[in-house]
Amino acid sequence: MSADPRRLAFLLAVHRAGGVLAAADELRVTPSAVSQQIARLEAEEGVTVLDRGPRGATLTAAGRVLAEAAERIEAELVAARKQLAALEGEVSGTVTVAAFQTAIRAVVGPAIGAVARRYPGIDLVVEERDKAESLRRLREGDVDVVLLERDADADTTAPRGQRDVVLREEPWRLVLPASAATPTQLSDLREATWLASVEGTAGDRALRRIAGAVGPLRTRHVFYDFDVALALVAAGQGVAMLPALALQGELPDGLAVATVPGLGSRRLVARHRATRTQPGAAVTAVVEELLAVSTALVLV
Repeated sequence: MSADPRRLAFLLAVHRAGGVLAAADELRVTPSAVSQQIARLEAEEGVTVLDRGPRGATLTAAGRVLAEAAERIEAELVAARKQLAALEGEVSGTVTVAAFQTAIRAVVGPAIGAVARRYPGIDLVVEERDKAESLRRLREGDVDVVLLERDADADTTAPRGQRDVVLREEPWRLVLPASAATPTQLSDLREATWLASVEGTAGDRALRRIAGAVGPLRTRHVFYDFDVALALVAAGQGVAMLPALALQGELPDGLAVATVPGLGSRRLVARHRATRTQPGAAVTAVVEELLAVSTALVLV
């Protein structure tokens, strides 16, 4: 192959960003510069790598072959950078993690100490933010890692230029008043009053999935914070479906927790940028520690 490997990075950027203009923004060059590099790549290889249309540019079969080669080269370079960082003896830098309450309490908090012990050169900054704000800050480069939740039934994938790492899959549990009869199957809950999760959350997706299996559910109130759900159940306002991670430690009086077949599970996911230069060694180290903490958790 006679092409300059550096030109492959431009092709890979176009593929990931979905067009020349978006690739130029990502690479911080002009669209003309991207087009010139693509044209030179096509000239060097004697093939057409992009189909250009009114809706943007897509890779041809030849373009996909070269993009896959570019991804392999990128992966090798990332691995080499990690090895170089190890040779230098220290991984350093500021890594900002955005997450929600239960993830910070159960995973991020314990990981802070582990990161400090293993990587004293890393400054780990934690932000409690909602999903939309966290993802916006990730796109803009103000956050390095975002912890997300999703119902395991969801097939959401990371957008181009980002990567998801599944930290943990945990079961959904049913929280109900201690005086209530313990259900043994989903159909036992057909007549129950459910506390609803905020639209768009993993709990909302899971409740919709259950409604699809047993029929329409009666809901009352809406919660975002799991502690709010516990308080409402304790007040006799209904039953709630919460992830096992939210039920660690002492619960309010008057509550019971049941395992019901068919409730499914929730995934805790770490999302970070994945480009020619990212993730850096510090971000990779933090994600690995988050994964280690999550894997070691013993859930009730």
